[in-house]
Amino acid sequence: MNITNTPNFAPTNNGNGTHLEAAVKAKELAEDKGEMALQLIENAAPSNNLVGNVGHNINIKA
Repeated sequence: MNITNTPNFAPTNNGNGTHLEAAVKAKELAEDKGEMALQLIENAAPSNNLVGNVGHNINIKA
């Protein structure tokens, strides 16, 4: 068995930097999605300044 002629399955970079550019863009997109998720979580949190009877239990037994 000769293992010196095994094909290289790793992508080759032809010197034009496309693989690096794709990796940088993927990282930027992941960071943007993370920031959007944090904003959604923060906006979904209940507010501490309640107005009126919002959130209060009212006894209505007669």
